[in-house]
Amino acid sequence: MCSFSQKKNILVVFLVLTVWTSQVMSRRLSEAYSSVKHEKWMAQYGKVYKDAAEKEKRFQIFKNNVHFIESFHAAGDKPFNLSINQFADLHKFKALLINGQKKEHNVRTATATEASFKYDSVTRIPSSLDWRKRGAVTPIKDQGTCRSCWAFSTVATIEGLHQITKGELVSLSEQELVDCVKGDSEGCYGGYVEDAFEFIAKKGGVASETHYPYKGVNKTCKVKKETHGVVQIKGYEQVPSNSEKALLKAVAHQPVSAYVEAGGYAFQFYSSGIFTGKCGTDIDHSVTVVGYGKARGGNKYWLVKNSWGTEWGEKGYIRMKRDIRAKEGLCGIATGALYPTA
Repeated sequence: MCSFSQKKNILVVFLVLTVWTSQVMSRRLSEAYSSVKHEKWMAQYGKVYKDAAEKEKRFQIFKNNVHFIESFHAAGDKPFNLSINQFADLHKFKALLINGQKKEHNVRTATATEASFKYDSVTRIPSSLDWRKRGAVTPIKDQGTCRSCWAFSTVATIEGLHQITKGELVSLSEQELVDCVKGDSEGCYGGYVEDAFEFIAKKGGVASETHYPYKGVNKTCKVKKETHGVVQIKGYEQVPSNSEKALLKAVAHQPVSAYVEAGGYAFQFYSSGIFTGKCGTDIDHSVTVVGYGKARGGNKYWLVKNSWGTEWGEKGYIRMKRDIRAKEGLCGIATGALYPTA
């Protein structure tokens, strides 16, 4: 017969084996669940990988990103939500979708002139504003894997200004800028809104989206120097940096281009709410501020148009917290804002 000590040891071994088996089964079930989820996600977004090795690599990234999102929601202490979107299998998100010329831009914004801010003396500003409701914003567009956010931001501000001044909303060509703007801007390798404004002002305008459709890759410039675009601008001005008050004055009169730091996981998977995620001023992306407001909970926000399609964010938009303590604004939104002049 077994002694009490032997029975105790057997029970301990049995419990250890039970726990181990349970953990193994749990991991296998979790892996199987994640695999099914990944397959459904691939079908939803039309994802196809070159081979099994690539698929496995992307699956592991997908699984880690899903875990990040689930952990974020488990904390339950944020005024915004995240969700699985078209970027769920990307690890080096910045390398694929973010403006690659951020370091050079940091130098430029530090030396750019701000002397001609025409809204400086404005005192009466609406408590909230949405340029979409005033017909000055075209539908959300998608830059794809081309780092052309700078072109989309440029175009969005000019589309808005043209509608405000002429009463006509025309979708304009980002591809013309990708193909034709030179200097520090390099098409799908990243660029600057400043270069785009200067190109359009000197050339005499920018083509319509219909005339020069978006391809999402670098192409040969199809515009001759003497060819004028459908919409013209005289130039551009910069909003005084590090001032959300100045940015508010500008946005109250027209959509404004802004540089932000957007490469973090929270920004990547943002889906709704007032964004307050961790980010600094290492600006790497161009967006368009098309309004501002105040949520029911009291949080003030910027209404921002992105160029990542309607599957991201609030149907392509993000509401970013406004009037924070840092003078640069959340994610550096107030560090290098620009707007075109007619």
